[in-house]
Amino acid sequence: MRIITFLLTLFALLPPAAALELEGSFRQGGLVFGTTEPGTDVRLAERSVRVSPEGRFVIGFGRDAEGVAELRLRYPDGREEKRTFPIEKRTYDIQRIDGLPQKMVTPPDDVLARIRAENEKIARVRAVDRAEALFASGFVWPARGRISGVYGSRRVLNGEPKRPHYGVDVAAPVGTPITAPADGVVVLAEKDLYYTGGTVILDHGHGLTSAFLHMQDVLVQVGARLRQGEPLGTLGGTGRVTGPHLDWRMNWFDQRVDPQLLVGPMPGQSSGG
Repeated sequence: MRIITFLLTLFALLPPAAALELEGSFRQGGLVFGTTEPGTDVRLAERSVRVSPEGRFVIGFGRDAEGVAELRLRYPDGREEKRTFPIEKRTYDIQRIDGLPQKMVTPPDDVLARIRAENEKIARVRAVDRAEALFASGFVWPARGRISGVYGSRRVLNGEPKRPHYGVDVAAPVGTPITAPADGVVVLAEKDLYYTGGTVILDHGHGLTSAFLHMQDVLVQVGARLRQGEPLGTLGGTGRVTGPHLDWRMNWFDQRVDPQLLVGPMPGQSSGG
């Protein structure tokens, strides 16, 4: 009996195990979904991370992130924990496209003001820190087709190096349905942006957004709430493109992340650059 009493006393004195579960990729372009005790203060380095009432949170890493990710937690009972994770580097493809009209490589001066205004509008909706953890629904492919472009690849247009490609391209016929890959709220719905044509941005909460570019039909309006699998439009070839496809992009605030890491290979298809 004394031994049992001693062990019970010892276990009572030990600090409780930290309640932290992480799922995802600590790599360039990766997202990590976390679950912890509700009320925990979570920080990525010095950046405060929203935690839902259920204890859910998400963090993301851009294309060129490097070094280590430092996660700091302060639990409701005052315990503190620090974890560090090395960020895995990736090798990216180089895509060369020649013979394009010059206006598709360098925009004319008379549209620069329009491009700036559209980019500012997109940046504003991506900066919102929505409280709902809608990303908890999980993610699926928003359209089916051939993967014709991958995240992180750098494009050389008519011999001129351009910015990296930040999405995954799905090539398919015009009119192919596009559906919500996860639960979300429509925060942008435009039929004719200069670069991206028909464009929808879906807010999954906590700074995580999906953008769907070059759409033929935009079937939703700002403020609409979608469940995973519900329609948001159709695939097209609008904006500055060389053929019909969906360019699906994701951001965690200003960090551009890789959607394909969430959904894996296209069902029934092989991926290609």
